[in-house]
Amino acid sequence: MSTQPPPREERDWRIRRIRAAMAEAGLEGLLLWGPAWRRENVRYLTGARIRGGFSAVYLPAVGEPAAFVSREEDRSAVEQAGWVQDVRPLGFPECAELVSRIREGGSPDRVGVALWELVPEALGRALRREFPRTRWVPATDLLDRLRMTKSPWEVEQVRRAARVCEVGWEAFLHALRPGVAEYEVVAEVEGTLKRLGAEDNFLLIASGRDEVRGMTPPGRRRIERGDLVRTELTPQVNGYWAQICRTAVVGAPTKPQIRSLELFREAMEAGLAACRPGVTAHEVAKAQNDVFRKYGYGEYCTSRYTRVRGHGHGLHLDEWPTLLEGVEIPLEENTVLIVHPNTYTPLAGYFVLGDPVVVTREGCKRLVRTEPILFAV
Repeated sequence: MSTQPPPREERDWRIRRIRAAMAEAGLEGLLLWGPAWRRENVRYLTGARIRGGFSAVYLPAVGEPAAFVSREEDRSAVEQAGWVQDVRPLGFPECAELVSRIREGGSPDRVGVALWELVPEALGRALRREFPRTRWVPATDLLDRLRMTKSPWEVEQVRRAARVCEVGWEAFLHALRPGVAEYEVVAEVEGTLKRLGAEDNFLLIASGRDEVRGMTPPGRRRIERGDLVRTELTPQVNGYWAQICRTAVVGAPTKPQIRSLELFREAMEAGLAACRPGVTAHEVAKAQNDVFRKYGYGEYCTSRYTRVRGHGHGLHLDEWPTLLEGVEIPLEENTVLIVHPNTYTPLAGYFVLGDPVVVTREGCKRLVRTEPILFAV
């Protein structure tokens, strides 16, 4: 699957939205910080795949953005993407070029910093020392909120990742058999995803029966007949992540395993039915949890047994909104998320089932066609 460079109009749409949010927040500049494991904001404004340990983008309220990279390869990536013409060395920790660019036009009064909480102390000290009158304020939520609504081009990228998800799941099923180790199953899946052009993949797995309480990276455990094998499979394609959650049984399913599938499928469908613009993340989570409560499994919706009932997708694999009761963030048209009521119950142990969807005016549309069933191999 080939990489599709984002069009120039996509860059202009993003900058317009960011600057409108900056004006509303009273920001004269916005610094997007990108450590190695959280480069999504830098990619959002450069359109480039960065691989270095640190990177950043500075966007003033007026004028062109500047990118800062720690490797020559990243300079080439930004220049080839063509969204940012001013590319400079980051020079961490002094960051002299970054300081120089922010100072152009005078010291700003107020600058937002996305991922301020991950800025190294050495850089934070340098910024405060060089700009003693500037107020540096967290802007992580500002970017998270903006990125929650996808452009049509972004939705198409998630669709492509979702198609890779489905092929990855087929490879997962093909690898399952008694005696195979978890890591051998994952190795076959990873090979398939890479051949399809996936940049990365986040995958959790759990094999066993009703004693399983959660998922982990693959281990040496060998699959046994009668096991449930669960996975969250999350490839990244052209920068964008999509996830599918499915469970398979090795051999014939038992009645409790079938009942578990019925419970989780009803919960997932309730969550999907709730997804539409204006509905909050709380309401989508509650719709799923109410199904568990109806059948006496409400305690398994708590943090003792599970984390979330789904989350957003995009340039980061776990984006806004987090689907949890109490999270009052309204969904918007073109929000992309996965709805998954994954948790432990005594029925058959930890169970996973989830589909990625895009929110539309009429509700939501699934991005995968893989049936939400208990697959038997």
